[in-house]
Amino acid sequence: MKNPLSKYLQQQLPSSQLKSILYALVLGFGAAMIALVIGFPAPFLTGPALVVSLAGVLGVPLFMPNFLRNGVFVVIGMTMGAGITPETVATAAKWPLSILMLFAGLIIIMIVSARFLSTLFGYDKHTALLSATPGHLSYVLSLSTETKADIPVLSIVQTMRVLTLTLAVPFIVALIYPDLEPSFGLEGAPITFKGLFILSSVAVAVGVVLTKLKMPAALLMGGLIVSAFFHVTEILTGIIPLWLTSPAFILMGILIGTRFNGATWTLLSGALTASLVVTGVALLVSGAAALIVGMFIDVPSAHLLIAFAPGGLETMAAMGIMMDANPAFIAAHHVLRIIFLTALIPVALRFIKD
Repeated sequence: MKNPLSKYLQQQLPSSQLKSILYALVLGFGAAMIALVIGFPAPFLTGPALVVSLAGVLGVPLFMPNFLRNGVFVVIGMTMGAGITPETVATAAKWPLSILMLFAGLIIIMIVSARFLSTLFGYDKHTALLSATPGHLSYVLSLSTETKADIPVLSIVQTMRVLTLTLAVPFIVALIYPDLEPSFGLEGAPITFKGLFILSSVAVAVGVVLTKLKMPAALLMGGLIVSAFFHVTEILTGIIPLWLTSPAFILMGILIGTRFNGATWTLLSGALTASLVVTGVALLVSGAAALIVGMFIDVPSAHLLIAFAPGGLETMAAMGIMMDANPAFIAAHHVLRIIFLTALIPVALRFIKD
C-alpha cells in the first residue's frame, strides 16, 4: 500500500514528466556551478536561465512542477522581506520622484516599442501594443485572448524580453560597477528553524489568500509581506539561510529557461529581432530614468537600474537580493509597475481601432 506522500507525488508528477524535471534540474544546477566558477554576474540566475533555454530550443524535454515554482516564489519573497528594516522603510520618503519617473518610463517604453513593432516588423496594433508592454506577462496573455493579437508571437517576444533582461542587467551592472561584489543572500545571523517554520507557514497562508484575490505574484508577495512584518516588528529576526536561498535562485533561473521548452527555430527567429528591439528600448529608457532619479535621491545607480528594469517581478526580486540592493526599494517599484500596467493596458487597448 502506497503512503500518502508517494500517492500525492505520483498524482502531481506523472512518470512522463519525471525525466523532464530531472533534465531541467541537472542542467540548471550544473550550469549554476559552472557560471559561479567562471565568474558570471548573478551566476545562480543567469547560468541556469541561459543553459536551460538553449536546451529547450534544441528539443530537450524540460519541466518545472508547480510546487517547486510556488516554493521558489515564497522563498524569494521571504528573503526580500527579511531585508526590510525600520531603517529601510524610513527611506521611503525619498521615493515619490522615483515612482513618478518609473511610470513615465513605462509609458514611453510602450509607445516607442509599439511604434517600432508596427512599422518595422508589420505587427498588427494589438500584437504590437501587448508585445511592447514591459512586464505582467500572465495578465498580457490573458488580455490577448480577447483581442486579435498573435498569441504565439506575443508569447515568444515577451518571454525573450524576460530572458534577455535576466542575462543583460547583471552584466551591465558589473560593467558599470566592476568592484560591486555580488551577494547570494542577506548578511547576518540566520533565522532559527522554529522561526523559519512559523514564517514560511504564515507566508504560504497569506500567499494563498492573495492568490484567491488575484494579486500578481501572490506567493512572492505573501512571503514579502509576512517576512517584512515579522522583521520590522522584530517578532522574528534573522536572514533566510543560504541553503534555502541559493537553490531558490537556481530554480528561478531554470523556470525562466523552461518557458522556451518546445519553441521552434522558425518561431524564435521571427520574434528574436523584434524582442531585441523591445528589450533595447526598455533598457535605454529605464537606464535613462534611473540615471535621472539618481541625481536627486541617495540610492546607488546599480540598485536603481534593477528597480527600473522591466523584467519579471520574481526575477528582478531575486536579482536585487543577489546584487545586495535595498529590498523594500526594489519591491515597491516592481509591484507598483505591475499595478500601473494592470490599469494602463486596458485603457491603451481602447484607443486601438480595428
